[in-house]
Amino acid sequence: ALKKFGRASRFGPLPTIREVFTEVEKGKYHYGVVPIENSTEGVVNDTLDLFADTSLKICGEIFLEISHDLLSKSGQRQDIEVIYTHPQAYGQCRRWLAANMADLPVIEVGSTGVAAQKAAKNPNAAAIASAFAAPLYDLRVVERRIEDNPGNVTHFFVIGSHTPGPTGADKTSIIFAVDNIPGALYKTLRPLAERGLNMTRIVSRPAKTEAWRYLFYVDLEGHREDPQVKQTLEEIETLSVHYKHLGSFPRAPGVEVLG
Repeated sequence: ALKKFGRASRFGPLPTIREVFTEVEKGKYHYGVVPIENSTEGVVNDTLDLFADTSLKICGEIFLEISHDLLSKSGQRQDIEVIYTHPQAYGQCRRWLAANMADLPVIEVGSTGVAAQKAAKNPNAAAIASAFAAPLYDLRVVERRIEDNPGNVTHFFVIGSHTPGPTGADKTSIIFAVDNIPGALYKTLRPLAERGLNMTRIVSRPAKTEAWRYLFYVDLEGHREDPQVKQTLEEIETLSVHYKHLGSFPRAPGVEVLG
């Protein structure tokens, strides 16, 4: 959020992804920033599932290099008796923890921010969080960069109530479902290939309303208002049994580094 909007904005940290959607939908905040995918751990299912139910649109994206530090009040490893972490952060540091602190209990919480808050209140606790969190919660760094894979990147979406206009370097996100018959998915995606549009991501999730029905989440290059994209989306909507436009937004320029 700091990378996207700068320090002059008012920020409201919330404990869960669902609450970010809820508070933005209520109008309490203009925008929310939610993780959608990590290069190590894959898609964030909570975010995908919430897009199926919300009226909010995707209006921006951020690719951020993620580095995890082990933080505590004293900064001394011998003081640590328990580690707090978000499940995604735990997955990204699993091998380091197994090799270095396998005997300590790991407790999963709603975010790395919550983990840092808990470590700040307990001198015998540590948190897996960004080094950026250390000064915010008066914590010390025990170990730096404990993530298992260098170049660990998380993809975030900015959510809000509107879709920005075309910039010439855009992406579009949609959700659709197809009939459970041979070739249905192929036929639905064929308009993309026929018009030379690049699909940058496709993910499937179970539909909550019907057993063995799947929703397909697709990102493609271009803006909804581009003639080729508009025609393609109209054709996909016609071929789908369920269709939803999630937003068109400026493509991120590249991977950014927190700091």
